Amino acid sequence: MAADLAQSDQFRGARIHLSDLTGLEIRDCAVSGLKIVDCSGSDVYLGGEFERVVVNDVDVTAYVDAELDRQHPKRVLARDAVSPDDYRAAWHAIEAQWAATLDRARLLPEAALHEQVGGEWSFVETQRHLLFAADAWLGSAVLEEEAPFHPLGFPAGGTPPDATAKLGLTLEAAPTFDDVLAPRLARMATMRNVVDGLTEAELDRVCARKPAEPYPDREYVVRRCLRVVLKEEAEHHRYAVRDLAVLEAGEPSREG
Repeated sequence: MAADLAQSDQFRGARIHLSDLTGLEIRDCAVSGLKIVDCSGSDVYLGGEFERVVVNDVDVTAYVDAELDRQHPKRVLARDAVSPDDYRAAWHAIEAQWAATLDRARLLPEAALHEQVGGEWSFVETQRHLLFAADAWLGSAVLEEEAPFHPLGFPAGGTPPDATAKLGLTLEAAPTFDDVLAPRLARMATMRNVVDGLTEAELDRVCARKPAEPYPDREYVVRRCLRVVLKEEAEHHRYAVRDLAVLEAGEPSREG
């Protein structure tokens, strides 16, 4: 049976030689300095935030970034937002994009929206995660709401169970698409109201509290918090449409 290791440093600095790593999955890990040398195989997939990626001695970092920007231009708006008008334009574009994608998702059976493609979050789980991200970075940090976290929110993988419990999250819940969509759309409307009234002074305001307890104690500025929401929305939309295409095609879901 394959090993399932979590929160371990036993492979830090390790050298794996002449071994069969077929099907190996590395998820939510720090991989700076990772080298895969003189290996062979097919269907090698990399996903994440990498400052520099070299494939067969060719630095492909700029190419990958440019291609992602070409395929998903909303991520550029989210990443490069500076002025209040930039934030407004980015959010309105992202909101319109999601409206079309949600309509597309509604054409699929409910069961398909709970299916994980390749072991990634299902469409419903993605909506739950974006709900949590907005609750934390907008509701908690920017708006300082008394009770910002909806129980159906879904935090990032690896969040300690005691932290999710303190936030009142029910990760084990099995909500329907509509159950999740109601608070998700409400939170998106809140974001729209915030960016529509945004000023330079508000963007530079230091938040009185952090997004959530698992986050480090540091200074959080409104512009950074809102940009996190924009980037989360843009990047997870990219993942969502990728997996929707598989579900629409009726292709079998591959685990791992």
